[in-house]
Amino acid sequence: MSALLQDIRRARPEDAAKIAEVHETSWRHAYSGMLPHQALDRMVRRRGGQWWEQAIRRSTIILVAEVADQIAGYATLGINRVKALEPDGEIYEIYLRPEYQGIGLGCGLFLDARRELQRRRLKGTAVWVLADNGQAIQFYENAGGEKIAEGYEVFDSERVLKIAYGWK
Repeated sequence: MSALLQDIRRARPEDAAKIAEVHETSWRHAYSGMLPHQALDRMVRRRGGQWWEQAIRRSTIILVAEVADQIAGYATLGINRVKALEPDGEIYEIYLRPEYQGIGLGCGLFLDARRELQRRRLKGTAVWVLADNGQAIQFYENAGGEKIAEGYEVFDSERVLKIAYGWK
């Protein structure tokens, strides 16, 4: 039996192209059939390597999960964007390449993201998830998240329900 050697660290500018690849692969895997195809395609194309490099250089908080020198996943996080919700911190995104899902890597990335928010003295964590994304909902509920709000996102005039989970 072999162990999965992983490292979770802050993203560096030279990671940008690899993060863009994870973004495209994971979003297409997660949202194909859930979101209108053209909207999904636009969102993926908008966030290429240059977009990610600029985000990293602007000090956006991006953590990457690295396995055998390959970026297997990423998380973006910061101050909660919905002031009406109790948590101060928010994990905006957490995505893994499909081949790295279900083996504990996402859990490690999630916990490190929460620790980073705590390190920044942000109390509590919020995460938004599409209501049709059963795999993500199960992940957050297994991680002890409680439903704290609902809202809608519009993609090509299609309203999609989303749910906020929170941790104190």
